[in-house]
Amino acid sequence: MQQIFDFFFKNKTFLLFLLLLTIALSLTIQSHSYHKSKFINSANFLSGGIYSWTSNINQYFNLKTENEKLLEDNTNLKSLLFNQPEGTAISTIDSTYQKYIITEAEVYKNSYSAINNYLLINRGKKDSITEDLGVITSKGIVGIIDKTSEKYARVLSVLNTNSRINAQLEKSGHFGSLKWNSDSPQFVQLEDLPNFAPIKIGDTITTGGQSQIFPKGVLIGEVISFTNDASGDTYTVDVKLFNDMTNIGHVYIIRNKDKNEIINLLTNPDE
Repeated sequence: MQQIFDFFFKNKTFLLFLLLLTIALSLTIQSHSYHKSKFINSANFLSGGIYSWTSNINQYFNLKTENEKLLEDNTNLKSLLFNQPEGTAISTIDSTYQKYIITEAEVYKNSYSAINNYLLINRGKKDSITEDLGVITSKGIVGIIDKTSEKYARVLSVLNTNSRINAQLEKSGHFGSLKWNSDSPQFVQLEDLPNFAPIKIGDTITTGGQSQIFPKGVLIGEVISFTNDASGDTYTVDVKLFNDMTNIGHVYIIRNKDKNEIINLLTNPDE
């Protein structure tokens, strides 16, 4: 307590000056509208800067939550998109028509430099994830699930020489088989495309929808070149992937609820 008294006693002149200055400024601001408005504007500017700085910090620490919300929204939108009946305008999609179930997942591991590449994702049997489900991103296909555990699943990447995916020319609907020749993670090959199919550089390649794994029309890539096969009856097409397969963070898993019913009908036609 004595130290406090000593401080005030030693600085009494300076403290008196500050008190009188504060009183004078207060009287000046109160009695002059111009000074008052300037003071308010300055205070608002200072407080606004503080709030903006605080908001930026809060936004930074909430990025994970916001990203999770965006992923959830994208999942719902993709579900609506893939579940529209053929020929239905997007504006008239019925959200009760649910043939495809969409589940978002995070990629824990992704290989792309080997001959046969895989991804590991954080969804498994507990999430109703099974083998032979399609995996995509917002830009296009990623691969097909080939193994599952309770909490994880392995994805057979499109950058795998064992991968075979039904794909088509978006404009004409002519289809072939999508494979990978292991040369580059940027390009895959569409084989067995009929040579009477109208094709040109820059055409879009999408999934053909003739399997029960991917819906029709999921993006794959664009045509960069094509050549006649040895038989002369078909093309081999080099396709540049829309996805950057070296940088995959989040994916969507597509589950066709009617898959088993369709497969059973096709494999047992006489039942």
